[in-house]
Amino acid sequence: MAKKNKFYVVWEGLEPGIYSSWTECQRQIKGYTGAKYKGFPTREEAEDAYLGQYKDYTKSSSKGAGKGKPKSPPKDANIVWDSISVDAACAGNPGVMEYQGVNTVTGQRIFHQKFALGTNNIGEFLAIVHALAMFQKEGKDTPIYTDSKIAMGWVRKKKANTTLKHSPRTARLLELISRAEKWLKSNTYSNKIMKWDTENWGEIPADFGRK
Repeated sequence: MAKKNKFYVVWEGLEPGIYSSWTECQRQIKGYTGAKYKGFPTREEAEDAYLGQYKDYTKSSSKGAGKGKPKSPPKDANIVWDSISVDAACAGNPGVMEYQGVNTVTGQRIFHQKFALGTNNIGEFLAIVHALAMFQKEGKDTPIYTDSKIAMGWVRKKKANTTLKHSPRTARLLELISRAEKWLKSNTYSNKIMKWDTENWGEIPADFGRK
């Protein structure tokens, strides 16, 4: 006999999250084009799934990790194409948070992390440091684009100005923040961290497309 679903994960919908009834789940996916959701028999399974990707729980899903480059900027835009773009998304504030880095030209995902609880600013900060540490290991001075002035300021100050409180759900994230701050204080880098001009160029290539 098949297990009855008691919890539903909505990866993409009006409000991504974990819901304890089909009725609640329906409210988030009804009328939402391209909604991604699935039911699970236990909350533990649902939480594990939410921290992963929809494609990992379906037999038929589109290939490729990212959504690709959203919208091409104007051809005359003064963009450094040989670069990486980073961005973060958060379902709530705080809420389930994820960040990623993609090739600015192709939109191909280079790295991706997801956390049970966090904020958008934290995600933007960690994405930049992730890229810096990665390029240092590779011996590259590839520029990094971000659309967050706050995250750029945190990186300059080598300190994430967050009030996120410690809990079992934030333990992993707070540990990573501490490691990122220590890395910034003990390492140097030549990579330029540049502000993406959203107003003139459209959404940054690393955008999750959930606005």
